[in-house]
Amino acid sequence: MFFALKGDNFNGNTYAEQAIEMGAKYAIIDEPEYHTTAKTILVKNVLETLQELATYHRLYLNKPIIALTGSNGKTTTKELINVVLSKKYNTSATIGNLNNHIGVPLTLLAMRKETEIGIVEMGANHLKEIAFLCDIAKPDYGYITNFGKAHLEGFGGVEGVIKGKSEMYAFLLQNKKTIFINSDDAIQIEKTKKGNIYSFGNLETNPNVPITNLKTQPNVTCTYNNLKISSQLIGDYNFHNIAAAICIGNFFKVDDESIKAAIENYVSTNNRSQIITKGSNQIVLDAYNANPTSMRAALLNFQNLKGNKIAILGDMFELGVDAKQEHQDIVDLVLSLNIDQVFLIGEHFYESKIDANKAIQFKTFDNFETSSELKAIQNSSLLIKGSRGMALERVLDMY
Repeated sequence: MFFALKGDNFNGNTYAEQAIEMGAKYAIIDEPEYHTTAKTILVKNVLETLQELATYHRLYLNKPIIALTGSNGKTTTKELINVVLSKKYNTSATIGNLNNHIGVPLTLLAMRKETEIGIVEMGANHLKEIAFLCDIAKPDYGYITNFGKAHLEGFGGVEGVIKGKSEMYAFLLQNKKTIFINSDDAIQIEKTKKGNIYSFGNLETNPNVPITNLKTQPNVTCTYNNLKISSQLIGDYNFHNIAAAICIGNFFKVDDESIKAAIENYVSTNNRSQIITKGSNQIVLDAYNANPTSMRAALLNFQNLKGNKIAILGDMFELGVDAKQEHQDIVDLVLSLNIDQVFLIGEHFYESKIDANKAIQFKTFDNFETSSELKAIQNSSLLIKGSRGMALERVLDMY
């Protein structure tokens, strides 16, 4: 079935006839002039129809849905939850980061009668978006990874981020559903104190599922129910992503050994905390996206690695009026850390003030690509991080 969606550059209605010729059973359109055969179905608005059909399908299947959102770590956490739960259940989860007003309906429509648990990632860059996505997916369970400095332009600041992400809590509280929380996070505790919660955290916070962070260098290792779990993920920021998956696996009665196996066998992909070896260098590729919170966390973790350390940082987008200051704050931070050399790429970083010889600024990626700085690096650890629009994974092609 072909849904004729419209965007800034294309009108799906113009492709309806071609879609039918290529095998679509029906084409859903919203412009009368393209309603030419019995295989075209004319509706008022194609996107709204897709969303309403997704909700209908979700209610028809009547399977438990876990929703998650947050400023950082959504996709990694979703993948971890999926590998843990799939040890016991037939799961269906968001593919990649198809987590917006189109991706969420597609995720729901991909679920089949064999699906036992659905896992739906939800992204947002402005208020009321998470509330809207919850109305479409109608989750039975929910988890918010964290509240950070992401999409400040759309949310209007950190308080707006907290308010926007907490729309998921509002839906779950109103409908008396279960909320998974990190009991080490004061905001999560405060926002859910009247709810039906199931928590994880350190022993001191008296959670339902105590999980202890043993170490994060180089890889995250933790203990759960007297089991030592050694992941293939790096960084302090991934501890809570792993802990959330353990907690949710525990809630759904996945046995401990299966949880351990799922976490330990999970390998990150899609430019998220990937460990890549190039010649004599080890690269931490975290170039899928970036905001001030995730950039800071990545740098603080990276500085703890041994040996020569080089950070390649790209601009952070969607920060609005805060962009100049947030980039300057990151520059000040990275210059204060135990990092030997820094390459700063993008217009915002180019305009930042630096007072150390170890940082070099490039206005564009092309400027960086044509320089000879990177090619001389040997026997070092490299961190590559920037917003999606910077596409810093291109650095790998420079070797």
